[in-house]
Amino acid sequence: MADRSKGFMRDEFVTYAYILLYIALSSGQIFFNKWVLSSKEINFPYPLGLTLLHMIFSSVLCFLLIKVLKIVKVEEGMTLEIYVTSVIPIGAMFAMTLWLGNTAYLYISVAFAQMLKAIMPVAVFILGVAAGLEIMSCRMLLIMSIISFGVLVASYGELNINWIGVVYQMGGVVGEALRLIFMEILVKRKGIKLNPISLMYYVSPCSAICLFVPWIFLEKSKMEGNGTWNFHFVVLTLNSLCTFALNLSVFLVISHTSALTIRVAGVVKDWVVVLVSALLFADTKLTIINLFGYAIAIAGVAAYNNHKLKKEASRVTVETPGDGESIPLVSQANTER
Repeated sequence: MADRSKGFMRDEFVTYAYILLYIALSSGQIFFNKWVLSSKEINFPYPLGLTLLHMIFSSVLCFLLIKVLKIVKVEEGMTLEIYVTSVIPIGAMFAMTLWLGNTAYLYISVAFAQMLKAIMPVAVFILGVAAGLEIMSCRMLLIMSIISFGVLVASYGELNINWIGVVYQMGGVVGEALRLIFMEILVKRKGIKLNPISLMYYVSPCSAICLFVPWIFLEKSKMEGNGTWNFHFVVLTLNSLCTFALNLSVFLVISHTSALTIRVAGVVKDWVVVLVSALLFADTKLTIINLFGYAIAIAGVAAYNNHKLKKEASRVTVETPGDGESIPLVSQANTER
């Protein structure tokens, strides 16, 4: 009995450790990216180049883990048709999300960018309805209205609003919403279930190619003109490693907990980013209206997550005859950086 109790406590400790690791890495990566892009010491204001570096680094590490070291197993079922029709669009949207999201940090504060990201469920739902994956209802319309109102109030309270940054951030939101829609199509209609590492193994090379083309035309000449090829190798390598570690932490949290846990952790992370960024960055000035609007939006996001989880649970579980236990058929959690 004592051994069982110790084992339970050890499992609980490991679970909470993974959750804290995810929150720390997720929020820390946002701060790290902001610092690299805006710091005069690093002198690397190239969001395309930074994101491209992340994807190349991730591609190499995933290849080593899966094909060389064979630590992670790739799920079966991937075909050329699925790769072309689903993985490539996911990779393209992922590249768009990271590129535009990182670019927004050059114009708006981390806290305000995080507040704008709260509109994500609205974009996902609207696109989901258009794709036939979601059904419009009075409950969902109310939830979407609460989130939208909260984001509008938070935006109204922003002291130094920059509309260029807002456009970039909202473009990133649309890209992420499209990525999640393609992910849902991949799972629902094509039956492919991938853990985060396997997903990055397939998606990272596609995203790297999608980023490389605009990087040649938009940033390559600027980097050559400013002599930025002599960049801080150690800093940028650590930045890329943190990005990969974040994906790994998502895998660990999902494998040890549930979709609900990762979503709750994501909400906690959002508040951590908003509050801590006010202490770290001079361009972050929080107001009562900011925080009030963001609290309303987060309440709507929590209601949306609860609705989605109940819907997924009713769809992906079946009752076994005799004992009445539920068997999960699909386990999926959408996470946001």
